[in-house]
Amino acid sequence: MNLQPIEIDTAPSPRASIIILHGLGADANDFVPFCHELDLSDIGPVRYVLPNAPVMPVSINGGYSMPAWYDILPATNERREDEASLRRAHVALNALVDAEIARGIPASRIVVMGFSQGCAMALMVGLRYPQRLAGIIALSGYLPLLNTTQAEAHASNHSTPIFMAHGQSDDVVQMSRGEQARDHLQSSGYQVSWHTYPMAHSLCMDEVSDINDWLLQVLA
Repeated sequence: MNLQPIEIDTAPSPRASIIILHGLGADANDFVPFCHELDLSDIGPVRYVLPNAPVMPVSINGGYSMPAWYDILPATNERREDEASLRRAHVALNALVDAEIARGIPASRIVVMGFSQGCAMALMVGLRYPQRLAGIIALSGYLPLLNTTQAEAHASNHSTPIFMAHGQSDDVVQMSRGEQARDHLQSSGYQVSWHTYPMAHSLCMDEVSDINDWLLQVLA
């Protein structure tokens, strides 16, 4: 799976990496402005890695091909997520974290972040990665394969801080799904910082500011 990531280094010799996963039908360019809004200069140079999801038919959209981390099945299916494509994306994104470590960034200086479908993948990768990451940012999404998460999660990331946020008026991914993910993670002992904002399925500047402050803490 060729993810063709966009990379933005704030200065030579980055000391931390933030991998950002876009949502369904979008691409890596969606989060370039977000990267430029952040000010993480207090922690030194940062590398932003923005991969592109592969183009695939998406069942919920009538089989139309678009950038997607995994297929979403029609509402008539008991499980909306296609497990096979979820797990393929998991392998590819794990390799992206591996690549950052191979480039000299310790796992403890890597944050995995995602929005919507990308949020689902950030949680899937972050909770299962075999080395402790600096943090997981889960925006406007949900926890995929919820019933297998506890069994598959790696102990290394049980103490990894998680920033979760959702729009109160989200009509694409209902906030109740984010709350369900939050409750499941908290009941399993994870450190979840939960935030809501008066917005739809999007980001807002207050959210960006809160993420900035949180990143300064976990990457200090």
